[in-house]
Amino acid sequence: MRRRFLLLMLLTFLGAPAYAATALQVRDAWIQEAPPGATVLAAYLVIANTGAQARVLLSVSSPDFAAVEIHTSRIVNGTASMAHLNDLTIPAQGQQVLAAGGTHLMLLRPKHALHAGDAARLRLHFSGATTLDVTAKVMRALDTDHRH
Repeated sequence: MRRRFLLLMLLTFLGAPAYAATALQVRDAWIQEAPPGATVLAAYLVIANTGAQARVLLSVSSPDFAAVEIHTSRIVNGTASMAHLNDLTIPAQGQQVLAAGGTHLMLLRPKHALHAGDAARLRLHFSGATTLDVTAKVMRALDTDHRH
């Protein structure tokens, strides 16, 4: 009996991170192509949470950029501005759409030139020690309507 209990506990603890990771999905990840020499790019994507608890995107890293930050664009008194976000909550059974003109990822100081058709790697770090690796395709702005 004790052995079964220990096995059940072990499976519960080992299975929890795998379940948490599968509750989070990323789709439609893309980066808008920038002019040569650009030091800042933006990435857009959709993060869906099919789980029963809200999850928090804590940070993003990438081997292709010196830094990645979560930002949001706002219009205050008719003036557009951008603000850094410390984190981003993805509600239970909901999603966050990161899109131009709203919340997005700022990709700082690319380590190499990125052109349409290239791809960049992003690692999303969530609460609960969950990470998701994402590949974002670099696209021309005109091609974004046909990314599916």
